[in-house]
Amino acid sequence: MVTIQLDGKSLEVREGSQLGEILPDRPADCCVAVIRPGARESATTGSIRLDTTAGEVIVELTPAGQEIIGSSTLPLPLALHWNDRYAAAFGPFPSSFSPARTAVLYERGDLILGCGGYDALRSYLIFSRSRHTSDFGSEKGGGVIGRVVSGRGVIDRWGTGDRINAISPVVNWADTSRSFVTMANDLVLEEGMEVITHVVITAHGFNGNEITSTNAAESVEHMLLSLADGRFVVGRSSSTHILDERKAGTNVPYEVKFARREGTVTARTTGKGRGALFIYIEDMPGSPSHTLTGQVTHGLELARLVKEGDRFCIDVHPSRFDLVGLFLNDAERVASDRNITIHPDRKGQGLVVVDQEPRTTLESLAAGAVDLTVIPLEKVIDIELDDSAAPASCDIFRHLTGLHQHHVGRIPFFFNFEDVYLFKPQIPKGVNIIPENCPSDHVPAATLAITNDSRKGSGLVGVRTTENSEFGPTSEPFEGTNIIGKVRDLHKLATIQEKEIVFIREVKL
Repeated sequence: MVTIQLDGKSLEVREGSQLGEILPDRPADCCVAVIRPGARESATTGSIRLDTTAGEVIVELTPAGQEIIGSSTLPLPLALHWNDRYAAAFGPFPSSFSPARTAVLYERGDLILGCGGYDALRSYLIFSRSRHTSDFGSEKGGGVIGRVVSGRGVIDRWGTGDRINAISPVVNWADTSRSFVTMANDLVLEEGMEVITHVVITAHGFNGNEITSTNAAESVEHMLLSLADGRFVVGRSSSTHILDERKAGTNVPYEVKFARREGTVTARTTGKGRGALFIYIEDMPGSPSHTLTGQVTHGLELARLVKEGDRFCIDVHPSRFDLVGLFLNDAERVASDRNITIHPDRKGQGLVVVDQEPRTTLESLAAGAVDLTVIPLEKVIDIELDDSAAPASCDIFRHLTGLHQHHVGRIPFFFNFEDVYLFKPQIPKGVNIIPENCPSDHVPAATLAITNDSRKGSGLVGVRTTENSEFGPTSEPFEGTNIIGKVRDLHKLATIQEKEIVFIREVKL
């Protein structure tokens, strides 16, 4: 038998076992990180990873802290000895220093070497939970040996029975000669090998049990939406960060200024890349072009090792809470599972949720209740969008209608004449609708289209109830028409009124 570490937990497997045997359900498109025996020892790093019963914590050590942790043999596991609203202490264990017997001001996230009864033989690792002044029996200067850079929500969750099970250095780029990412199921596992299968992000304002702040509610919602498929797609990799730019071009508000420390997750707020998500693997100064959205609380090694074009599995806590597009009875069930009370503006069967207030996950969880706007299914028009034929136009249409955020969108009805129904969404400045998927000979009934920039009516959306071989669904010539999909509920068009807001629901082809 050989012993490996799988996502921080020890696992015994038979000699000669392959990666695919321990990960039978691994998504085929996601890579995992592998750290071979010896890579840890060869690393030069100023950070350590603490594997605790409540989650993973990463601490950036001071030079003194590196010497203390590196030279001492802590009696692991270290049990939580005491905790209060200000701090949590693990130990005791023997150490050697001279307690100063003075009170010191500590900041949230400080790691302190202190002792009980001013006896260094009864030393503790003490984590500061909030800014406060205290005498922890530390040496002169306060005894701060490090600072928590990832997992601050974990230190808030510690309670009776929790412990530190393992302490290990965090892999850095110096380790890549023996550390790599792979998708090969036939990789043979070796004694002491570490495998990291996914990254966990804890949203800013969430500590694992409750919402502590909603000051980043909108940017966190953008992050939850961007990573809703459980994947992080690496569009660029550098020595300081990796980024996922699938949602680049989306406006994100600047909400929280923060130093971009190792493990910090941000969304870009300005420029061409606005909306892209960044995970930092090295410390960087804060930037007015980035707003804080979360912190990596597991799997930072995987983020360090991936390269451009890689993709890996990712979990974000909390998961997104969005009821828009659900039937009311389904919304009730989902809300109940999240301990949230719903207040619909009407009750009955066959009702679809078209609006939710508060609209963001953090605000909804913090309030514990949401107000819902519901309408009969007969008022919701189902459509199909053809991304394979018109990816750019479909993306624009989703942003114009809100379908990029929810399962139900809305679009203003303009007017109809003969067999043509026209809709007029508001086109933001700078949106260009280039010719794409233009028809050549005829347009079938129920075809959905948007007028491109070659015509004066650019941005108009239309559908015809009958086939036409001369003009597109917006009554423009074929060269001015971008076909984006089809309307399934063609019969519902006859019921809509001029200037009415029409609710649409995307169904897959």
